[in-house]
Amino acid sequence: MKITDVSTLPVSPNPHHVDARKVYESPHAVAVVITLKPGEALKKHITAVDVFFYVLEGIGCVEIGDERTTVGKDMLVESPARIPHRWINESTGLFRVLVVKVPRPAEETKLL
Repeated sequence: MKITDVSTLPVSPNPHHVDARKVYESPHAVAVVITLKPGEALKKHITAVDVFFYVLEGIGCVEIGDERTTVGKDMLVESPARIPHRWINESTGLFRVLVVKVPRPAEETKLL
């Protein structure tokens, strides 16, 4: 059994300049916890694989393609491959999301 204390993991360098910590990586999938402070947002980007997001904490806005909605704790959001998407924290508290990419992408994320 392997147990990881996410709070002790290093912040991974990323083009969004936000707190992103890789919590799981295998030949088949990768998972990252992203924490957005109030006013922070991810840049719009495209991933080469399907992604699902599970909201761990707070309230935030998600944009996928032409759709935009507000989501909160314990909500699961699916994002198909190659569709532009991003997260925005317009609240006054922290917003944390678990990001799971399946299968593990062979291509880098592309910023728009």
